[in-house]
Amino acid sequence: MDATLDKLVSLCKRRGFVFPGSEIYGGLANTWDYGPLGVELKNNLRQNWWHRFVHQNNNIYGLDGGIILNPKIWEASGHTKDFIDVLVECKKCHKRFRLDFLKDTSKCPECSGQLTEPRKFVPMFKTFIGATESTATKAYLRPETAQAIFVNFKNIIDSFHPKIPFGIAQVGKSFRNEITLGNFIFRSLEFEQMELEYFIESKMWESEFEQWQAMMTDWITGLGVKKTNLRWRRHDQNELSHYSKRTEDLEYRFPFGFKELYGLAYRTDYDLRQHSIASGEELLYQDSKGDKFYPHVIEPSFGLERTFLVILFESYREEKGKEGTRVILSLPPILAPFKIAIFPLLPNKDELVSSARKIFTDLKRNFSVTWDDIGNIGKRYRRQDEIGTPWCVTVDFDTLQDKSVTVRDRDTMKQTRIAVSKLENYFKNQLADEK
Repeated sequence: MDATLDKLVSLCKRRGFVFPGSEIYGGLANTWDYGPLGVELKNNLRQNWWHRFVHQNNNIYGLDGGIILNPKIWEASGHTKDFIDVLVECKKCHKRFRLDFLKDTSKCPECSGQLTEPRKFVPMFKTFIGATESTATKAYLRPETAQAIFVNFKNIIDSFHPKIPFGIAQVGKSFRNEITLGNFIFRSLEFEQMELEYFIESKMWESEFEQWQAMMTDWITGLGVKKTNLRWRRHDQNELSHYSKRTEDLEYRFPFGFKELYGLAYRTDYDLRQHSIASGEELLYQDSKGDKFYPHVIEPSFGLERTFLVILFESYREEKGKEGTRVILSLPPILAPFKIAIFPLLPNKDELVSSARKIFTDLKRNFSVTWDDIGNIGKRYRRQDEIGTPWCVTVDFDTLQDKSVTVRDRDTMKQTRIAVSKLENYFKNQLADEK
């Protein structure tokens, strides 16, 4: 792997993928803003996930639940009681650390000072609804997207009458007051989850669990991530969340070690049962025989930002040549922020610029296209390679005569002469091959 964390952080800042949060005010730890290219990459990942797991399945229903929910939901789900981190604080520098993140619990990893006894900490962000701050108006920013799915279970049943097994999918922000150890966007205060709750009969849970393991692996490897950089790790009994009977993490080999990329949990019927008791609403499923029961749940959970980071690690490579080192982001074309870059050979020749502008305008109707006329062609190629643009189109003096252009491939650097009239179909076919 050519990529290091430092190289990716530098590239993301330099090329407009990711910026430090609140930077002009000195920053805010563990927060990040996504620039023009980062937004496009995130959107493409999000859309690809939704297409794969919602649009391509007849039994998956979409949802967009609220970020602020009734606080009774978090009491019923067990989060206010069982969703805790265990922290220690350094008596010398007063920094706090999660106990499970420390390799050596005898001293501070920053200054080697003495650590306090472990203390429990609820990592949910607290807020208040209304004009006054009181216990009666206390609420939380959601720490996971799952609960909005469970409390809307009856609404989906009543509206769509799905046949079991079926799933409810949601993509959205979650918030955790994490005490983190850096590693760029790997762990942050706000993050986006792409999550499914898949409702099944209890007798089917093991086979469904294994099928979801395979589907999760297939999706991320289908985006170019090598299987050799992935592994499944089963949680020990003492690691399991309060709602889970079995959890496995799909881990990725980051430069800082194997760490969780996605999670897959068997939540049993815990959530529907708890919310039925607490709310008084009957969250049961009735089958074709008239039997009522609480469905059990398999939960595949995907982190969008971690997917973003993994895709960058997998795509980044360096090639050394006579003109120095070429940095390439070999992003799958379906994920690339820009699919095509348009170059007029000389930016000061009106006839070339005019012809290139027309091609740019025509292609922009169906593709994400960028314009680049700064520097010589070689520098423009390097710049587009570094942000992952798969194809560059150069309009030269021959274009004015034969109505064709040079299309250059990012990964092979092969240059092909293609008629302007055939460009749209050419790129459609190229992208179709990637799906």
